Amino acid sequence: MVYGSIEAGGTKFVCAVGEENLSIVKRVSFPTTTPEETMKQVIDFFSTYQADLVSIGVGSFGPIDIHKASPTYGYITSTPKLAWQNFDFVGTLKRTFDRPIAWTTDVNTACYGEYVSGHGKGLSSVVYYTVGTGIGGGAIQNGQFIEGFSHPEMGHMLIKRHPEDSFSGTCPFHQDCLEGMAAGPAIEKRLGRKGQELPAGDRFWEIEASYIAQCAFNTTLMLSPETIIFGGGVMKQEHLKKKVQEEFIKLINGYVDIPPIEEYIVTPKLADDAGTIGGLALAKDVVDTALEN
Repeated sequence: MVYGSIEAGGTKFVCAVGEENLSIVKRVSFPTTTPEETMKQVIDFFSTYQADLVSIGVGSFGPIDIHKASPTYGYITSTPKLAWQNFDFVGTLKRTFDRPIAWTTDVNTACYGEYVSGHGKGLSSVVYYTVGTGIGGGAIQNGQFIEGFSHPEMGHMLIKRHPEDSFSGTCPFHQDCLEGMAAGPAIEKRLGRKGQELPAGDRFWEIEASYIAQCAFNTTLMLSPETIIFGGGVMKQEHLKKKVQEEFIKLINGYVDIPPIEEYIVTPKLADDAGTIGGLALAKDVVDTALEN
């Protein structure tokens, strides 16, 4: 008996199977190309485990339709990735695998992984941001994702421009929102090279930390989570977390009491496993819920 996990990212897909204790048995990854090519690889991978596969947890890039009563539930909807617009993700899986499928955003899945096995374990409220090719946010309150008419798009919050930053932003919808100013492509377009090529002492990191700290500030005052986790490729710069913590302390200026900063603004305990473990946990939960009902 194994559970399946799919991290459907805008750059790559990560597929895995794992056991009930959420240990990973096998994991593969491949580039996100077209639905025809990529989903064939997904189906080929899970077909190997067809006899033992109990359910699948899917976290997808979006926007996606999360409402089960909707005729387009399980679809990727108005994504900038043209080939994937209005793609029936869950339906495509269901045609091959008649199994329960949990469906949410990729960042929600990573958030859930940290909630069940990482820095959020034992807490009631957790927020997770991925700062990478794009910026996305997911939030959990008392075991439930915070959602409304759709899933949150916290990566597009508006922020104040740093006084030393004249970059116009990359977001095609909002230009200088958080994603437009602080995601990986914004760094590369602004500076002509990738963030990982910049030395730790480069002045730009003070600008980047300012934007991420503003994100933490807004999140704190809106949701009051017990921890805020920043993952994604940009946050793999070891020095950046400390800069964000210091800038956040300046911004909040003692207005609210927060947990110790070393526990409040953190990077993922599960590192790159957060999304996979979250997917496995969601796959397990969807079966447990079905049995209870």
